[in-house]
Amino acid sequence: LAQADLGSRGARRSPLGPPRRASLAHCLPSRTGTSKPCEMDKYRRVEKPKEAPVKDDEEIRVTATGSVSAYVSRAATVFQELEKKMVVIKATGNALAKAVTLAEVVKRRFKGLHQITSLGSMDIVDEYEPLEEGLDKVTDTRTVSLVEIKLSKESLDSSDKGYQAPIDESLVTEFDAEELTKPRGRGRGRGKGAGRGRGKGNGKGKSTSKGKGKSKGKGKGKGK
Repeated sequence: LAQADLGSRGARRSPLGPPRRASLAHCLPSRTGTSKPCEMDKYRRVEKPKEAPVKDDEEIRVTATGSVSAYVSRAATVFQELEKKMVVIKATGNALAKAVTLAEVVKRRFKGLHQITSLGSMDIVDEYEPLEEGLDKVTDTRTVSLVEIKLSKESLDSSDKGYQAPIDESLVTEFDAEELTKPRGRGRGRGKGAGRGRGKGNGKGKSTSKGKGKSKGKGKGKGK
């Protein structure tokens, strides 16, 4: 009888037995950023241990906050220093658009790249534990989109629905190996400092007065 009510759609007390397992699907934040009334303050999300990602040398994992130029440099390292024939770009969720942008940039920096794009999705289960006694653990399953883009100097399966042939070489500006050794920094610009300029003062450099500085030697004087 000490069970708490989770809301109009949550677990309810029943004389026939214990309340059914609760779900937070009705009160978790929606994909649009809005949330519905619920008692989320009675739950906390269970943090899962993060596993160290294992990836091949050819793989480039794109994040929403990553730099496209840094990823392009990584692709150059894979092709030129590691002498690999292919790079594999992977991204999930909000990073999908950046992965597509990266693929288009890489194709325009390295000649003759065949492309195969694969789309998919994966389910991520979030678990929430109650902060009060008498409440059950609840789970929320969300589906995340993912993309994998292969860019290869060697031919790929042209019958694949995600295949794209190399672009015209006239559209390619080849990546220079020296770009990898150039230090990254801010370019020259106009800095803020004490430079020459017209200052504001209380008057002009040359004072002006009524009359001429030199009087004429000859003149008619008036006397009384």
